[in-house]
Amino acid sequence: MENFYALIQKHQLIEKGSTIVVGVSGGPDSLALLHLLYKQKDHWKINLVAVHVDHMFRGEQSKEDMLFVQDFCKQHHIICEAKQIDVAAYAALHHLSSQVAARECRYKFYKEVLDKYQSRCLALGHHGDDQIETILMRLVRGSTGESLAGIRLKRAFHNGYIIRPLLGQTKEQILSYCREQHLMPRFDPSNEKTDYTRNRFRKHILPYLKRENPLVHERFQYFSETLLEDETYLKELTKQQMNKVLKRKEKSLVEMDIDRFKSLPLPLQRRGIQLILNYLYVNIPASLSSIHIESLLRLLSQDHPSGSLDYPGRLKVIKSYQTCMFTFEQEEGKDYCFQLDIPSVVHLPNGFQISCESVKGNSESFNGNESFLLNEKTLVKPLIIRTRKQGDKIKLKGMNGRKKVKDIFIDAKIPLHSRNSWPIVEDGNGDILWLPGLKKSIYEADPANGDDFVLLHYKEL
Repeated sequence: MENFYALIQKHQLIEKGSTIVVGVSGGPDSLALLHLLYKQKDHWKINLVAVHVDHMFRGEQSKEDMLFVQDFCKQHHIICEAKQIDVAAYAALHHLSSQVAARECRYKFYKEVLDKYQSRCLALGHHGDDQIETILMRLVRGSTGESLAGIRLKRAFHNGYIIRPLLGQTKEQILSYCREQHLMPRFDPSNEKTDYTRNRFRKHILPYLKRENPLVHERFQYFSETLLEDETYLKELTKQQMNKVLKRKEKSLVEMDIDRFKSLPLPLQRRGIQLILNYLYVNIPASLSSIHIESLLRLLSQDHPSGSLDYPGRLKVIKSYQTCMFTFEQEEGKDYCFQLDIPSVVHLPNGFQISCESVKGNSESFNGNESFLLNEKTLVKPLIIRTRKQGDKIKLKGMNGRKKVKDIFIDAKIPLHSRNSWPIVEDGNGDILWLPGLKKSIYEADPANGDDFVLLHYKEL
């Protein structure tokens, strides 16, 4: 295990004089990690705190694991924080798989212990074989970018970071160390089951790779580190370029300019999409993969002006003319219908408002589509502001007959998502008077006749 300390020094994983919290299950990996750090604690002037979680999956057997860890720490004068958590009950309450629930409970306790001892460093016992398995699993699943680098040697966590100093070691080297040091670790029988994907990779693929190259774990670790370096550079370059591409960025909605996006090199396009997804998703769904990114690239390259994709977690990606929108909003939830009183101001879901007031007749012109004038004596109340309906038609000024509202939206190249929330103003007869900001009907009054009027005005909030 000579290169264990060399790896720590090379990557500056540990600060002298710090407190290190070590996750210890009682198995060979975490026990070897704790023992290796213990041997150097005086040299590095570090304080050690072991933390153990009994997930209560295996009854007395898992309780015995906890007692074993506590006894080991007592013998070596290491502080030990142990806790029993009913993970099965937690999983049922939050509708999670047992593995996800166990991770959430475990890491929550890690944070509590880090805070208690004012530590910034959590050390975990993942090793080189774990790294190989993780990278292969993610490659097969279709992961992209930094995710393909597998397990990081050091990454941000809570108020500090997580380190994994054993990534340079194989499982066999760890087991050999335990035998040499007479550590007598505990073994979890669930690690032998092939129900889990990782265990299948461990039993059937890893032995073959090791026969081809006994140092394959070093090659995978080198791949991980260099990929992360490349990704860090490309990610920063992508961020700079995407600032010129994005038109709108909100908590659950992002819009980008398709032409500007397509002008980027393809590697930056892929990473740009990934940046948007990382921003929108609180937790990236396991089912999200490179297939989703490639399907979007195909959609954006097509000549058809519109289209949409459904992503995991109810995220919808909508292409409309030169705009691509990512949103969690549901289109059917955007319908609205408001009564417009005189006077009043109505705030609309699309970020605009329509104001209504009485005015005296004069020769002032109201030619812009942001204003609409009605004769107060002849208008039929109530005035209604609503979203579009199928078959809507309007009698336009200077035009015989009626035109479909749908065709007006198409002619104006209004994006699909905007059409569903665009306001339509109609009177008590159900006649469409005005498409604010777009078109006026023949029902607009002439301001030169000197009557009393109702003035409507449309503006952004």
